[in-house]
Amino acid sequence: MLGLIGLGLVGSALCERFVHAGWSLCGFDIDGSVLARAEERGLVACSCPAEVAVRARRVVLSLPNSDVVDQVVAGADGMLGALQPDDVLIDTTTADPLATVDLARRLGAAGVRFIDATILGSSQQVREGQALVMAGGDAADIAACETLFDAFARSSFHMGPNGKGAEAKLVVNLVLGLNRLVLAEGLLLGQRAGIDLGALLEVLKDGAAYSRVMDHKGQKMMDGEFAPQARLAQHAKDVQLIRALADRCGAPLPLSQVHAEILARGVDEGLGDWDNAAVIEILRRMIP
Repeated sequence: MLGLIGLGLVGSALCERFVHAGWSLCGFDIDGSVLARAEERGLVACSCPAEVAVRARRVVLSLPNSDVVDQVVAGADGMLGALQPDDVLIDTTTADPLATVDLARRLGAAGVRFIDATILGSSQQVREGQALVMAGGDAADIAACETLFDAFARSSFHMGPNGKGAEAKLVVNLVLGLNRLVLAEGLLLGQRAGIDLGALLEVLKDGAAYSRVMDHKGQKMMDGEFAPQARLAQHAKDVQLIRALADRCGAPLPLSQVHAEILARGVDEGLGDWDNAAVIEILRRMIP
């Protein structure tokens, strides 16, 4: 039995992939409506995280942030008291690396194996089995989870000890988020200049400026279609983690400072639950 805690955008996509791959799956989410929808897909619903830990020897977490992870593991009705030695906890959350390392230490003291298996890809890419995994932890533990990763990812990478999966995700998200911002700025400039945006996007895709962001977000930006695959507010949170990591490492991030300000403006204007392609809408509103 495999456990899954957190059935938001990514978690629900993981649920579909695990069930499709033939895993017997139990799980929990604080939102009863999403838990009920997951039951319809074949998940066995549990009443709390502790019950998931009782039923499953491997548990995947897909949660909003490190504070929620800590609550699920060590809070009331949390997993910690129910986990057994040699159980494996796989955290896909984009988390604070310092909290990740501390959690690995606490779980290790109880004999529980821990992997920070961060995911590169939107919920749609997870649903299509096209995500990537960046894993931190013991190499043997990660190798033993390859078949689990194969259910939703086309590749997985061992980034080093615990915490390095979380750090690698932040570095990748820095580059990815700035790619989105630059694409939004370029499309908006093209639109204001009167250039045909369809033709412009094709040129961008076919030339040296190409990035995969154009495939996943270009049309959404042009159409103003911001149904969430990955929420803007979530990336705003990620950028704060990126900047905190940079402060610890002594790395200057002037572009991320600007990015953080733009994303904060979007959240303040009520766009936080929109897809992160809505960064173009923030720019539109800056100069009506």
